[in-house]
Amino acid sequence: MTITVPRLNRLPAQERGITIADFLVPIRLSEGIGVRARHVALILAGTILIALAAQLRFYLPNNPIPVTGQTFAVLLAGGALGFRRGVASSTLYLALGLVGLPVFAGGRSGVDVFIGLSGGYLIGFIVASGIVGRLAELGWDRNLLGSIAAMVIGNLSIYLIAVPWWMAVASTSLDRAIADGFVPFLPGDLLKVVLAAAAFPAAWWLVGRRPGDR
Repeated sequence: MTITVPRLNRLPAQERGITIADFLVPIRLSEGIGVRARHVALILAGTILIALAAQLRFYLPNNPIPVTGQTFAVLLAGGALGFRRGVASSTLYLALGLVGLPVFAGGRSGVDVFIGLSGGYLIGFIVASGIVGRLAELGWDRNLLGSIAAMVIGNLSIYLIAVPWWMAVASTSLDRAIADGFVPFLPGDLLKVVLAAAAFPAAWWLVGRRPGDR
């Protein structure tokens, strides 16, 4: 059996590059505030979502990195906002934390968090939001299979940066970095990926049945 995912040319021309946020906050609503202000508002909403999700945390035994809601929020924001706005929201989140706002997990902030074990995950959030955002623009989020694939790819991209970063900061081997910085988080990531993936087809199903949205 061949499994395929949505491609750009399968979307109607007027919907190419369009994300769920563009349906939930239609462009016509920006007539009073301006298109740029609408984009900024959506980016800020994504940043706030990530910052709030970062405060939902708990620690695994003998692991300094908490399990948080950040990954879920990053995947959700990226898919909802698209490539540019998704990257912007994650980048703004990182920048706010670096300048001292308590937006990182546990209300932490500052360069010390970035140069520690958490730094690779934080950079990975930017990459993941961009990947998921672009795949959403290509229509992957409009059915469950494509949405799951997009979220899995985005989630794994975080660890492609976080694991080598862990190796460098902890001065440890690749096997040890995978065992400490990747494997323990898999159960939580599975739940977050499933929830984020399911949200998008459901949202498209809803907006597709609301008159006047297109």
